[in-house]
Amino acid sequence: QVQLVESGGGLVQAGGSLRLSCAASGRTFSSYTMGWFRQAPGKEREFVAAITSGFSTYYSDSVKGRFTIARDNPKNTVALQMNSLKAEDTAVYYCAVRLNGLLRISDPTTYAYWGQGTRVTVSS
Repeated sequence: QVQLVESGGGLVQAGGSLRLSCAASGRTFSSYTMGWFRQAPGKEREFVAAITSGFSTYYSDSVKGRFTIARDNPKNTVALQMNSLKAEDTAVYYCAVRLNGLLRISDPTTYAYWGQGTRVTVSS
């Protein structure tokens, strides 16, 4: 069965960096868009970044220039390099796989598979 497992979260000071990784199993996702979302306490889940099967990347305005998404298809993984972290980046970060393209790439309803999340806390 399909499983996505995030890792790499933790506590970091503002201005620091973290690298999140998502390992997929049960299915090969090289033909699909993969993305990262996050959810802060009391907030709705929001789009962070995505990378298509053609390696095109998309970022929310809040992380553009600071975060980088990448994928390694042979390993069936996707990573999120987070630099210059801010307190407002504190959230649980989720990896997801998109199976339809009917709506915008930032729409979480287009993503069918989700990981359990990894917590990122940025102290100020």
